[in-house]
Amino acid sequence: MPLTRSLDAATVVITGASSGIGTATAYALARRGAAVVLAARSEAALGQVAQRCEELGGRPLVVPTDVTDAVSVERLAERAATGFGRIDAWINNAAVGAVGLFDEIPVAEFRRVLEVNLLGAVHGIRAALPHLGAAGGGVVVNNASMLAEVAMPYQSAYNATKHGLRGLADTIRQELRVTGRSNISICTVLPATVDTPFFRHAANHSGREVLPPPPIYPPEMVAATIVRLLRRPRREAYAGNAARLLGLQWRLAPALAERTLGWYTHRTQFGPGVRLESTGNVFRADADGRRDGGWHGRRRQLVRMTAAFGLAAAGTAVGTIAARSRRARTERA
Repeated sequence: MPLTRSLDAATVVITGASSGIGTATAYALARRGAAVVLAARSEAALGQVAQRCEELGGRPLVVPTDVTDAVSVERLAERAATGFGRIDAWINNAAVGAVGLFDEIPVAEFRRVLEVNLLGAVHGIRAALPHLGAAGGGVVVNNASMLAEVAMPYQSAYNATKHGLRGLADTIRQELRVTGRSNISICTVLPATVDTPFFRHAANHSGREVLPPPPIYPPEMVAATIVRLLRRPRREAYAGNAARLLGLQWRLAPALAERTLGWYTHRTQFGPGVRLESTGNVFRADADGRRDGGWHGRRRQLVRMTAAFGLAAAGTAVGTIAARSRRARTERA
């Protein structure tokens, strides 16, 4: 079910609003006149985003929030409902990452990634549902990444949370339907690699400079996808053709796609620079209100190579399935 009121009159809560996709989404909604409730750990960064939202015609409200704290998230929902009279949509976008081999990421950091990315969304949905119901219906959008469907090495904690978030959304959607609350939509967006500060802010235990595997899409593209979901909810929506193509490969030939994507990201995820171990923003806020991560040149340089890689991999996957089908028919004969 879409929003019960137009976007220019809607109240939308956005977690992780202090940079990247969250900031881009806040600006996209502000341009439509929406009331945007901005949540993240950094109050200073949220203040910068709020000022720009106001300049764009939006009605911002800053609520510093740690999504790992259920009480803090409940307080966020109450502030939003009190400030604007209702909540029409909730966007679970807050996320952190830890890069490195699975057995080299400290357990405390692994746990914190789970708490922010997955439990943070759990707290958000639990806080949002009563208010969405009271408003006559609404939309929850979970930013789950294409890594909710596929996987890549050196991102075990992040992969686990995004797969879990997708399953969580599917289950809650079922429960809402069978209990007669189908006026609340649960949507999942699966973006490809996005040009945000995420890769610089992630904890790093690889010993190398972390780079976003191309092709890299602007955060505004994901924001536009989220806005479309608010207007016309769907179960899932890809953001970026690379995400759609990778998902198709993974479904058609999962073993081959797993090997190919592992090889590709192993070679494109790291730069030549050496980096000391860092906990990044896993435990502390360091957002600065920036939407992009400054990866534009890398996107332009490698997008053609990546497109060729994707087409080749897709062709190989389809060819592999066709060959298996022919062998099966021959054996049956």
